Amino acid sequence: MGMRALLAGSAALTAGLMTASAGVTVASAATPAVRTARAAAASARGGRTSVSRAETTAQPKPAAADAVSVGTMTAAAAVAATDTVSPDSRVREGICTVPPARKALAAALSAGIKDALRGRAGHHAVTVYDTVTKVSCYIDSGRHFDSASIVKAIILGALLRWHQETGRPLSAAEKEKARLMITQSDNDAATALWDEVGMRRLQHFLDLAKMHQTQLGQDGYWGLTQVTAHDEMLLLELLALPNSVLTASSRSYELGLMAKVIPGQRWGTPAGAPAGISVHVKNGWLPDDTGWHINSIGVFTGKDKDYLIAVLTDDSPSEQYGINTIERVARLVHKDLNAVSAPALP
Repeated sequence: MGMRALLAGSAALTAGLMTASAGVTVASAATPAVRTARAAAASARGGRTSVSRAETTAQPKPAAADAVSVGTMTAAAAVAATDTVSPDSRVREGICTVPPARKALAAALSAGIKDALRGRAGHHAVTVYDTVTKVSCYIDSGRHFDSASIVKAIILGALLRWHQETGRPLSAAEKEKARLMITQSDNDAATALWDEVGMRRLQHFLDLAKMHQTQLGQDGYWGLTQVTAHDEMLLLELLALPNSVLTASSRSYELGLMAKVIPGQRWGTPAGAPAGISVHVKNGWLPDDTGWHINSIGVFTGKDKDYLIAVLTDDSPSEQYGINTIERVARLVHKDLNAVSAPALP
């Protein structure tokens, strides 16, 4: 296994440590040369990288970064709507925007998410979108984070899109690699599919998805892909909602694998999901010299329920600390969204 795969986190989570199967047990997995290159590349493209403590104290992006034009994607449009749609259509309640009929829900979510993050170490970004109530919440959604293994959901999306365009079904070997990559977070499988799809097709998928804030990891370091909560929400929408990028079959295939993630990796955004809710999750975890990068994205469906959560974190003092931060947010979101019993808004 090459070092580029090792940086994305282990394929199994045990006792808060990277396992031997991933080949990394310390936060200094990236060489100084790699870290210098990351810093230079991030500086040149205006992104953020976690190279030193000094960089982590940079001024946060202005609120306007959350209002990015991303076409017709639903939750992203809801974010932008704060500044472009009349008050009769959507209203802001704290960090959430919502149709007026759901103001109370938005206010509860906003207060709860902020309270869940209050006093937590590190940096955090959150996006939430409920397709039923149309509530959309976001915190620091334009900040860049190392993707770690959540990039594997992008790799599979790009693979599926490529096969849609060629008209060829996935081979048995590709299916097995996809299964291992998503359900067990296998790094060798991810490296093989990253190489097979290639940077051009990966970027093509991002362009089609309008994930313009995402910056692919260079020189094969897929775990160092720079992602934002804004773009991760766009990805979740591609998987959860009908669109022109991924067919219903492709969406079902990827969500099906995310529903079969092994028990030891079903932490993060699934925390607090009640019985009767189907969980589709992909997590990522990566240590470096600033701390732990812990990320979790999820799609949650059930009777009259259909909502999406993305939480990204970095500079956590330990792996479990980062997981706990995400789960504080997740439990609040699941509680509030599942307390709602009302017909879907148009």
